[in-house]
Amino acid sequence: MRRKVLTSTLGILTFLVTASGGYAGGTAVIKGSVKLSSAAPAAAKIKMSADPVCQQQHTGAVSSEEVVVNPNGTLRHVFVYVKDGVQPGAYPAPKEAVVLDQGGCLYTPHVFGVQVGQPLSIQNSDSTLHNVNAQPKVNKKFNIAQPVKGMKTVKIFDKPEMAIPFKCNVHPWMAAFGHAVEHPFFGVTDENGSFALKGLPAGTYTLEAWHEKFGAKSQSVTVADGESKEIAFTF
Repeated sequence: MRRKVLTSTLGILTFLVTASGGYAGGTAVIKGSVKLSSAAPAAAKIKMSADPVCQQQHTGAVSSEEVVVNPNGTLRHVFVYVKDGVQPGAYPAPKEAVVLDQGGCLYTPHVFGVQVGQPLSIQNSDSTLHNVNAQPKVNKKFNIAQPVKGMKTVKIFDKPEMAIPFKCNVHPWMAAFGHAVEHPFFGVTDENGSFALKGLPAGTYTLEAWHEKFGAKSQSVTVADGESKEIAFTF
């Protein structure tokens, strides 16, 4: 009798998790692009002559990544995520780390997302000193030195927070922005200005697109099971 009750209880729990759109995942996709309607501002040139190790890794001029406009008029480095509509706590943090690399005295990626509780592996790929100065407002701040090539430091953000600034005090042109999200439905626009949020349960969501210079814009999107819907943001 106890075995039957236990089996029945497990079945109910499985149904609840699946119905909530939690661990079982969804089948909807929201994809799209982010465009710039105005003329692209001139990108500032980065001077690396203060550190020969940095300068020697680049054969040509290096520009700021604050505003990167693709040839098709779209914006790169825009963080797009589901701001509202996802059940809190439904998606456990992945164990696989997101990597923030310091190579060529630049942060790669320039803009990134990580789930709350997911490891963030920060590594130095340069033969020069870097320090990683992260200044969140909600999570714990840290400022760590990585003087040796190959060094890695793992950090975890335990609260959701947008636009966490990263900088290097040794090389003041180095900048990156991290976003800690409670779920996996986020992305960063690529060289085509595109993004895709996959595996969403059916529902109505508020999506937000964030850019470090132009701010944030949001819109509501409704998707059904198995549906792929395309949207566009314009700054």
